[in-house]
Amino acid sequence: MPKPHGFQYEQRGDGSVIVSHHGRIAATFRGSRSERFLAEVTASDGQLVAARWTGACKHGNERTARHHPRNGGHR
Repeated sequence: MPKPHGFQYEQRGDGSVIVSHHGRIAATFRGSRSERFLAEVTASDGQLVAARWTGACKHGNERTARHHPRNGGHR
């Protein structure tokens, strides 16, 4: 599975953080959530953290589950 890309984040003057994906706003964090997000982004890979926090990451099993006979996929 390819690594996530296209995420950007911007810290506002009021302490909130706006996360965008390819130019579209994906999430806004305020208060303690913005502090935790910024701490995790600076300590790890920012693209992976932003994808996980915004819910834009795939778990990897969606593709294989779609083809399972029990799910109606015989492709």
